[in-house]
Amino acid sequence: MVKTDAQHRADLVKYGRLLFEKGFCPATSGNLSVRLDECRILITPTGVSKGDMKPEDPAVISPTGQHRFGRKNSSSEAQMHLLIYRLRPDVKAVVHAHPPKATAFACAGIALDQPIASEFSQALGSVPLAKYGTPGTPDLAAAMAYLVPHHSALLMGNHGVVTYGQDLFDAHGKIELIEHFAEIVLGTLVAGRQNLLAPAELRRLNEAAVRYSAGTKPR
Repeated sequence: MVKTDAQHRADLVKYGRLLFEKGFCPATSGNLSVRLDECRILITPTGVSKGDMKPEDPAVISPTGQHRFGRKNSSSEAQMHLLIYRLRPDVKAVVHAHPPKATAFACAGIALDQPIASEFSQALGSVPLAKYGTPGTPDLAAAMAYLVPHHSALLMGNHGVVTYGQDLFDAHGKIELIEHFAEIVLGTLVAGRQNLLAPAELRRLNEAAVRYSAGTKPR
């Protein structure tokens, strides 16, 4: 079913509030967007709490970042969203948040690519670490560009997490998975060991994921 613009606005409010309530977007941090069509992207505004956002708050911008509609300015990190949409025509939604455990790994310079949990490996493969780029500048997007085509989620060095997928439900779910996996990895570090899955098993998990998703998730 094709959603209306009003339904997409309601989704931004819904998932923004969920992220806020989980502590993934404290204060006014984080941003979400939806590709409405080839010419319009709906994105959360700058300086607004995701827990208090109204349906009329998100702005509509063009694929090049021009303000098309809305009483508020778009997120200062809109260029990151536009980069993902440009490099991934299959992507319809982007979520950027700061889940604390996953962000701690990003700040420690550690990717979440440990092959230790079968369901996580099957769902997301690995979550690499992009180099640091100053938020709100072209450097942020440039630091991610070489990774975006090959993954559906990234840790952003000294910053946070960005995920993208077929809709906000998909992108939001990936944020939840990543934070859960970060807690698992932290537990193995406390335990002092990790039992790695064999390469052959990782291949089988990857093949199963491709079959399940009809090849829509890059590994």
